[in-house]
Amino acid sequence: MLTLKEIKANPDFQHMIKEANHYLSEKGYTEHGFRHVNFVSDTTKRILKDLGFDKKTVELGAIAGYLHDVGNMFNRKHHGISGANIVYTELRRLDVPLEDITKITTAIANHDVEIGQAVSPITAALILADKSDAHRTRVNKKDSTFIHDRVNLAIRDSKISVDAEEETITLSIDYDSSISQVMDYFEIYLYRMELCKEAAKYLGCRFRLLINEIELLGHVNYQES
Repeated sequence: MLTLKEIKANPDFQHMIKEANHYLSEKGYTEHGFRHVNFVSDTTKRILKDLGFDKKTVELGAIAGYLHDVGNMFNRKHHGISGANIVYTELRRLDVPLEDITKITTAIANHDVEIGQAVSPITAALILADKSDAHRTRVNKKDSTFIHDRVNLAIRDSKISVDAEEETITLSIDYDSSISQVMDYFEIYLYRMELCKEAAKYLGCRFRLLINEIELLGHVNYQES
């Protein structure tokens, strides 16, 4: 079975990740290098594992998370599709079984808001992992006036947790509203949170968004008057 350890040791994939991050840095985007892809890989793996998926699905999810952004070395636009094509070609050269390749590349092709949709457990977990990685350490230009940078600078911490028993997936954010208003967060992340909501639903869970311990997305208990 293909392992994440093998993928991480591959110099071609290492180069692609470096080039993708360089391209986005030149364009003024947040960090998309090894820190980001390792975080997304680990988080995708943890979500699938916590929900009880089999070992192979968990490992393929970790691989998809690690490789999900390589398409950015060409262009940000539709980088999921271009990345899926790159990974497909490289994994075929490595004689990886086609069944495994399609699971990985389908997730990569569907992880972003442009055309993304949760169509498999790996895809759903990857979406949740990727969109949960927002915080100030990702900002390359600390004095930027770009709204995306201001929002990320305002995020002191973010973490995603899974409660399999309660069937919930919760994104908790510690937000500094003196840097950027919470409404700015939704201006940037609303569609991403909707995508997370659908991804959690695909996994049989309810998605909750907590900002400064206030639930902004999730279940509301209505009481009759």
